[in-house]
Amino acid sequence: MNPKVDWFFNKNTKWQEAYSELRMIVLDCGLTEELKWGCPCYTFQNNNVVIIHGFKDYCALLFMKGVLMKDVAKILVQQTKNVQAARQIRLTGIHEILKMKATLKSYIKEAISIEKAGLKVELKKTNEYSMPEEFQIVLNDMPELKTAFKKLTPGRQRGYLLYFSSAKQSKTREVRIEKYIPQILIGKGLDD
Repeated sequence: MNPKVDWFFNKNTKWQEAYSELRMIVLDCGLTEELKWGCPCYTFQNNNVVIIHGFKDYCALLFMKGVLMKDVAKILVQQTKNVQAARQIRLTGIHEILKMKATLKSYIKEAISIEKAGLKVELKKTNEYSMPEEFQIVLNDMPELKTAFKKLTPGRQRGYLLYFSSAKQSKTREVRIEKYIPQILIGKGLDD
């Protein structure tokens, strides 16, 4: 147990008991406990394997390379269509966790095996994401914006492309693009 992570387990939430049980299960599998992204993150040889986190309706084990797992019990969930590598096991309470303890441990051990084998997830390249027509027009009209966009990290570029593309109406895409032009020009991502 890492004392830096204790605050997460000690805070009063509806998942407190579930979190504590998940912590024991994960630590029993021999992983190192760290605090990353404000959540307990468990690593094998400095590689992130699984995270414990919670939401309104469930708490979860998030496997960083879950897409590579066999998912024999068919319990892994892709959070959104844009999540490429990670997969969750969603849990709704301590009773479910206790009932699934052996299965959870087997999934954690499989995730560790994936790290031991050095397997990598083939991620979609930035140029494989669709470019909204409205954004392409603006890039063509503003060479300085096109240059600034190309200088962004691939992750920041993908963030913008996904955000702009997710709007159903052209007018909404245009408004979003207009709003973020200054941010792109100074080399910032959506959430910077």
